[in-house]
Amino acid sequence: MSDLKDSLLSQKEAFDAALSKVTDSAAAEQLRVAFLGKKGSLTQVLRGMGQLSAEERPLVGKVANEVRSHMEEILSARISEIKELEKSHKLKREVIDVTIPSSYEGAGARHPLNMAINEICDIFLGLGYSIGEGPEVEYDKYNFELLRIPEGHPSRDTQDTFYITDNILLRTQTSGLQIRTMEKQKPPLKVICPGKVYRSDALDSTHSPVFHQIEGLVVDKGVTMGDLVGSLQLFAKKLFGENTKIRLRPHHFPFTEPSVEVDLTCWSCGGKGCRVCKGEGWIEVLGAGMVHPEVLENCGIDSEVYSGFAFGIGVERTAMGRYGIDDIRLLYENDVRFLKQFK
Repeated sequence: MSDLKDSLLSQKEAFDAALSKVTDSAAAEQLRVAFLGKKGSLTQVLRGMGQLSAEERPLVGKVANEVRSHMEEILSARISEIKELEKSHKLKREVIDVTIPSSYEGAGARHPLNMAINEICDIFLGLGYSIGEGPEVEYDKYNFELLRIPEGHPSRDTQDTFYITDNILLRTQTSGLQIRTMEKQKPPLKVICPGKVYRSDALDSTHSPVFHQIEGLVVDKGVTMGDLVGSLQLFAKKLFGENTKIRLRPHHFPFTEPSVEVDLTCWSCGGKGCRVCKGEGWIEVLGAGMVHPEVLENCGIDSEVYSGFAFGIGVERTAMGRYGIDDIRLLYENDVRFLKQFK
């Protein structure tokens, strides 16, 4: 029994001596394993208790518990001291001098689509328009029905879209904002509505399932087709230069009558014919027309008193022409090398 007590006390002395040399968390863990682990030296000594008699075992067990408790307590205290020291050293190493000027990371730039939207909006704001907004997740009645596009209408086929329910979809055009605007405001009104639209188009150099439009709407007494033409001529000259001309071609939109497609002289060749305009000298940019009387009546506006015009501008196509971009996919790939060109 005395030999076992002596071994326990020797373990205590050896542990205390080893602990005085511990200076970091890793060394503290190694010490714990060496003495208190499953194969530690203290554990090995305690296995000898099985050879003791029933009278000797409680006496030696008391000493063993005192030695183990001593080791665990002073080791825990030492680990706490080490952690505080390590924390203090880390704070000193990582101190930040807030008086040192920061390194220059370089300024960003607006995305070309946002640049185009801002330019277009600025032109029409200068003409007295206000800016309207509406939801991208739209009801069928605003996107189609109240614009004279009932269920089964052929024009729905050209606007194949993403339905969420039978009555809710991702809007295919910003024209639905005509209805929302006229429901909330009564004439006279002049508003442009920029926004994102969605169609189930395959992605290629000129098409994207997600793109942007800017819808314009004017409703007042005595509004004529001449007012529409004059507004679009001014828009074209402001955005693409004083020599830019517009061309109107008859078209059909269910929500306008008469309706036109509007072409601009090619921004690349000035109308002479080139690769960009496919030799025609003209590039289609927007659709427009006089608001159909039924659309006015759908919004509670007397079509016998008021008239109006509407137009829809394709932002991507405008941006591509404005900034010489030849592939619509570049606008969505977020390639920093491409975006840096617009600083």
